Amino acid sequence: MKALTRPQTQRVVVPLLVAVVILALWQGLVVAFKVPHFIVPAPTHVAQVLVTDAGLLFGALYNTLKITLLSFATAVLLGVLVAFAFVQSRLVEVAFFPYAVLLQVTPVVAIAPLIIIWVKDPTASLVICATLVALFPIIANTTLGLRSVNPGLLSYFKLNRASRLQVLARLRVPSALPYFFGGLRISSGLALIGAVVAEFVAGTGGTGTGLAYQILQAGYQLNIPRMFAALLLITVTGVLLFALMSLLSKRLLGSWHDSETSQE
Repeated sequence: MKALTRPQTQRVVVPLLVAVVILALWQGLVVAFKVPHFIVPAPTHVAQVLVTDAGLLFGALYNTLKITLLSFATAVLLGVLVAFAFVQSRLVEVAFFPYAVLLQVTPVVAIAPLIIIWVKDPTASLVICATLVALFPIIANTTLGLRSVNPGLLSYFKLNRASRLQVLARLRVPSALPYFFGGLRISSGLALIGAVVAEFVAGTGGTGTGLAYQILQAGYQLNIPRMFAALLLITVTGVLLFALMSLLSKRLLGSWHDSETSQE
């Protein structure tokens, strides 16, 4: 019983219990009201489809996950480089930060067709679309973290005539790590969203082979259980990506930063 009172255990057990209750209610309502499976399938029916169509669905999941991870890695690399450039020059930040915001507020579904037309390689076009969605949180969070240094420590570094590179590597980067990992948690989910949206657009032209394309095909065929199964895989993938980024943050910051060491 003591284990159940621990915050770490509660973060896992409580959501699982809520999920079990929701699934039980869903199953009970569908059975009680005899809802046709082509309108709302029962959880058991969705699980059955996951088994029978495992080859198709998990193959599509692999394609979607490949696009997601490639775009996420690209967004992290570009976002960190842009943040470093911003923190080194206020003029550069003032000149280019509005364009980073412009990328964030522009719906990817509106520009994805253009990117798919301009970029002939299907995988590259999907990665570009998803990267545009995932890029801004990395830029914004990392830039904020690099600027959120202790003024006293910054004055101490200047007093000791530290170079820009020394200030960046020994002061700004350690201060920015909690903000950076916060950006990772957001960006990982946005990369998945961007990949799915891009696949929807590409799938209308017959080039998509990911889960989004399977959802489209299932909708055309009124195969609603397969649609729910694909949606479930997307949801679980997003949760796992978020959990992985949280675990990475805990491992790297848990021994020294208040955001991870403090106990509620």
